[in-house]
Amino acid sequence: MAGFKQVFLQALSEISTVEKDQLGDIRWEGNKVYKYVQFNDGAANEAGVAGEVCYYYAPAGVGTTGYGLSLVTSDISDSAEVGAGVLVAALDNNEYGWIQIKGLATLTLGLTDGVDGDPLTPTGSANGTIGVIGADTEVQCAIAFDQSADIIICDFPF
Repeated sequence: MAGFKQVFLQALSEISTVEKDQLGDIRWEGNKVYKYVQFNDGAANEAGVAGEVCYYYAPAGVGTTGYGLSLVTSDISDSAEVGAGVLVAALDNNEYGWIQIKGLATLTLGLTDGVDGDPLTPTGSANGTIGVIGADTEVQCAIAFDQSADIIICDFPF
């Protein structure tokens, strides 16, 4: 693919304490898309678990989200309630790794509610999860594909 980075230093499932690729790099593998991020465990010290949803970090009192910094968290209370992606590997505070942002993904935690075809958002969910959109103002990040098997269609923002 012309114009897209094709060689990456960090494997999809690799965890690193140093930045190996450029934060925000986008990686295409088959029909799935990934983004390179740094993880923050937030005020709740919530570790990142592979297969769980993470969110853009936005601690209280800070007027920005982690989107521009490619900084994510699993602590919904320390987020902008904007879904970032599904963690490919377990990440601890300040570690670097990949999240899936497009394509089918199976979650390790069940969807909080809904049926197949429902639009999904982090708003109103618990750490590491997403649920059905309840209001027009909530940010959609995925679609329930097979709710009973916890499979979603990722549609997280680049």
